[in-house]
Amino acid sequence: MSTTGQIIRCKAAVAWEAGKPLVMEEVEVAPPQKHEVRIKILFTSLCHTDVYFWEAKGQTPLFPRIFGHEAGGIVESVGEGVTDLQPGDHVLPIFTGECGDCPHCHSEESNMCDLLRINTERGGMIHDGESRFSINGKPIHHFLGTSTFSEYTVVHSGQVAKINPDAPLDKVCIVSCGLSTGLGATLNVAKPKKGQSVAIFGLGAVGLAAAEGARIAGASRIIGVDLNSQRFDQAKEFGVTEFVNPKDHDKPVQQVIAEMTNGGVDRSVECTGSVQAMIQAFECVHDGWGVAVLVGVPSKDDAFKTHPMNFLNERTLKGTFFGNYKPKTDIPGVVEKYMNKELELEKFITHTVPFSEINKAFDYMLKGESIRCIITMGA
Repeated sequence: MSTTGQIIRCKAAVAWEAGKPLVMEEVEVAPPQKHEVRIKILFTSLCHTDVYFWEAKGQTPLFPRIFGHEAGGIVESVGEGVTDLQPGDHVLPIFTGECGDCPHCHSEESNMCDLLRINTERGGMIHDGESRFSINGKPIHHFLGTSTFSEYTVVHSGQVAKINPDAPLDKVCIVSCGLSTGLGATLNVAKPKKGQSVAIFGLGAVGLAAAEGARIAGASRIIGVDLNSQRFDQAKEFGVTEFVNPKDHDKPVQQVIAEMTNGGVDRSVECTGSVQAMIQAFECVHDGWGVAVLVGVPSKDDAFKTHPMNFLNERTLKGTFFGNYKPKTDIPGVVEKYMNKELELEKFITHTVPFSEINKAFDYMLKGESIRCIITMGA
């Protein structure tokens, strides 16, 4: 492309300070350096993680910053040493990576790459610590190595999944974070067998994706647990068959579920980050074979306790990161599940806004009205 090796000027939605509306700015995007690619972003979506770090309620604030990490686009140019991607490739940038060289990448069991695993504190690129974004010479911080709220962005090639060029980027862009996290927690970690029962704790986007995984696996009963009963109707579209609101019961929810299921569910997936829900998710699985999977991220000082007999009675507790998917190796296959009509994505997309109205996406999420809002970059 004619822009190869050149600085690109384009629009980006910049967060200048915590909790304040994003501002449309013209930014300069430097060419990709060693092991980096520059991507033209066509569609991006808003994830709760963007909102959490934009609010800066519990971590070191880093501003000005370009947020965004769920997106789909086309490679514009590649830096030195990039051999597996080329201009024109359709790709999903991903908040975590796969370097291909570390012990985690060599392990069939892990996706927690030593070099490229999620780092929320880093504001520059790994290669040199510098930002590829600037306004009038002043650097603007990156977010999760992706920064997709910009018409062009620079990403480490290990964080870029090359996908089927026929896949519609306005749908499959949501595969790059929350959807795969929930889907993989069920399909790759809980692994329910056909006909088994699954409890899902938390019916936000990740929990609904976990329910979708249970539906795909052929679960006979999918029990949704949430403190907000308004989520229950929507969850039926994702295969949830029964609902429990802990506030409606005067006994522990694990006891309620055990009574509903003749001793406990076969599998449970916890998607809230609440330690109370984590205990409930573990203690509600059946002895002998029950498996509970933790997905939600707890607060820094959290701890929970459960009686060791719960383990000795052959219940299993597992954790997962990004659904145990390796970004470059496995995410193209998740896109193929959609292309083969196994996986339904449209029902996750509740809103669409043009890039110029990106702040509306934040409003929808803060009001709890959206599952996923697609932001159309060219609009």
